[in-house]
Amino acid sequence: MSYQVFARKYRPKTFADVLGQEHVVRTLRNAIAQNRLAHAYLFVGPRGTGKTSTARIFAMALNCPNGPSIEFDYNDPICKEIAEGNSLDVLEIDGASNNGVDQVRDLRESVKYAPSKCRYKIYYIDEVHMLSTAAFNALLKTLEEPPPHVKFIFATTEANKILPTIISRCQRFDLRRIPLTIIANHLLHIAKIEGVDLDEKAAFAIGKGADGGMRDAQSMLDQLVAFCGNKIREEDVLEIFGFTSVQTVSEMAYRILESSTVGALQLVHETSEAGKDLGKLLTDLIQHFRTLLVSQADPKAGAEDLEPDIAAQVIEQSQMASTEQLLRVVDGLAEVDARMRWATNKRLHFELGVIQAVQNYNEVSLSDVIEALDGGGTLPKPAARAPSTTARVPRPATVEHVSLPAVEAAPVDAPAVMPVVREPAPIEPSQAPAPVAVSRPVLPVEEVRPAPKVEAPSPKPEPKPEPELILAPEVEAAPAISEEAFWPALLEIVQERRGLIYSWVQLGTVLSIARGTVKVGFPTTEAHAKDSLNRDNQRSFLEGIATELLGSPIRFEFSLDPSLKPPAVTELHFDLGDSSPPVKPVKEAPAAAPVAKATPEPAAKSEEPAPPTSAEISEEFQNDPLIKSAVEKFKLKLAARA
Repeated sequence: MSYQVFARKYRPKTFADVLGQEHVVRTLRNAIAQNRLAHAYLFVGPRGTGKTSTARIFAMALNCPNGPSIEFDYNDPICKEIAEGNSLDVLEIDGASNNGVDQVRDLRESVKYAPSKCRYKIYYIDEVHMLSTAAFNALLKTLEEPPPHVKFIFATTEANKILPTIISRCQRFDLRRIPLTIIANHLLHIAKIEGVDLDEKAAFAIGKGADGGMRDAQSMLDQLVAFCGNKIREEDVLEIFGFTSVQTVSEMAYRILESSTVGALQLVHETSEAGKDLGKLLTDLIQHFRTLLVSQADPKAGAEDLEPDIAAQVIEQSQMASTEQLLRVVDGLAEVDARMRWATNKRLHFELGVIQAVQNYNEVSLSDVIEALDGGGTLPKPAARAPSTTARVPRPATVEHVSLPAVEAAPVDAPAVMPVVREPAPIEPSQAPAPVAVSRPVLPVEEVRPAPKVEAPSPKPEPKPEPELILAPEVEAAPAISEEAFWPALLEIVQERRGLIYSWVQLGTVLSIARGTVKVGFPTTEAHAKDSLNRDNQRSFLEGIATELLGSPIRFEFSLDPSLKPPAVTELHFDLGDSSPPVKPVKEAPAAAPVAKATPEPAAKSEEPAPPTSAEISEEFQNDPLIKSAVEKFKLKLAARA
């Protein structure tokens, strides 16, 4: 017998052999078991995903000797004829070469005749989207009401080119791309049967290059066996097909996330000199950053399409950057991909894209500036993404306060010098050790404070209370606060430490405190405040304060509660009402004082005109152009507070 390629030799023969299309197989099996057979089926999917194989298996299940039946013997003569494409009752038609009206008219004439051997006469039209519009229209009536002994099965890779009137008369099945893990395992299974030593990494490289098509992967394996013999490694796959290794793509992502422009350009140079396709490398790099974004949302989402070691690197890289940074990098690389398709010098555009990706990664966004202003510090860096550090900020303050006596007890060797260390700043002992202390300060210290010299030997028993002081029992005493006093205390601390978010926090209402979780509700009109506090840095800051107050790890959950009443005054009104009235009464108070000295009675009258001043202030606000535009735009009503 002549040699048969792997794609034909290992073609699925039963429903159990179809890989990666469980939803299609299950529907067809149930339809056969329940005798709910339609007259027309449409299989849609990328190349090599099993459309023709599934159609032949379905035809064998319908026309087997005991059919229609799910369990059939594919070695039966009728099934063999169908599998080989020689059956007179199962006609396979190429839609690309038989796309005219005349061919469809011949098909309509042959539909009238009954099958010769089988139960059903099945017409399988591959690449049906190649039929002309006139041919589709000629097929409409026959497709809608065919004879009872006729079944139509269509297959296409471009369903958008088929007339909607054709699709509406068929049961549509969308075949998916086969996952990388399934393809790699099936290739290893074939290699084991054929006696080929196929490396696991090489199998994953073949599956990645096949892009979800089992037939393409089997053809590539067949070509590799012809080139390498019975031993295939990943280097052979990369050399023959010009693929870029997954490790190279991951290394490129590492260098971008580490802001190593020189390292990234060097890797581009090495890849280009090796003759690899830079366009394919850019596509793989964009796909890799897409995997990082998905991993941030769900670390297990893309694990089935990755090698085990690459999956670990993806989890690590997803924690090196924020979602906004990854989105900026992906947007920049996508623009470079669009330019590279029409550019003659692809390497130049790729290098410019890598430099731009590093700049986009380090770019400071508006949200970063807001977070820095809220935090009162410098701009956040990607590496510092540990929210636990913010919760530990209050502790050093207590330790510094307690550790001051320990500094007194530390220099035990020279008791006379120890008071000199206490009186100046703590920097001076490092600058001037014992000689300076002996020459001048010893006599004045003995004259002014003789008591410390007597107590100097006492630091020896002090090491015992030291561990009790360093433990900072003051932090542990905080849990004495009740749940009713928790929220006012938290508001007070927020106003002191981070006043910019105080207006957001005070809009919240504590719904419940249970199992280490504080649920805070906001009125439905204050969604902006809820979203602003739900950012990582704000939430971790509040959780740190709550942990400090309640003495145990606390987690916040913010939500919108329709039962909560919105504030009586909007935020714009609140700011105008609070900021403007206190300004002028404070300035007018000293002016009223001299009048009170001259005549005591008019002093009381001078304090009474305060309400008119507030009216004057409101007039100033109303006449202000910005206030007028705000009132007209948002339809506000200004009211002066007493």
